[in-house]
Amino acid sequence: MSETSETSETSETSVTSEPVFRIGEIAEAAGVSTRTLRYYEELGLLTPAGHSPGGARRYSDGDLARVRRIRELQHLVGFNLDEIKTIVAAETRLEELRSEIRAGRTLQREGELIAEAIGINDRLREDMRSKLARLETFLADLDARAALYRRRAKTGTKGTRQTKG
Repeated sequence: MSETSETSETSETSVTSEPVFRIGEIAEAAGVSTRTLRYYEELGLLTPAGHSPGGARRYSDGDLARVRRIRELQHLVGFNLDEIKTIVAAETRLEELRSEIRAGRTLQREGELIAEAIGINDRLREDMRSKLARLETFLADLDARAALYRRRAKTGTKGTRQTKG
């Protein structure tokens, strides 16, 4: 790893990719355990930006952003880790394509890169639509049950059960 700070752009902010943070620091900043970070690494969701001379993991701001993205996809959207792995890989590839386009390519190559990006984006959009459809079905079921409960509450349980006094 180079001694100079490299910069990579993520969705909206510029972050350093220099591996300076220990595992505990990143875990605390992301609100996860060190075990979770190791598990993400085991699954291929996260790779430390580097290691200390003694072999300890070192993380960058970009790694922290990745962990926060994983947690966002888990908690906000409800994706499981397999789905997240696919999404993170797609987002990584999209960033690689953007970098290659920015580097200036022939019009033919730029067209190929853009076509690939469109395909990746379309697959991500379809995955999200599928997740939304499942959530909408679940919500409709909850709405139907709520309506049933309200009707029963309004009419009471007269005639359905008699108590002996």
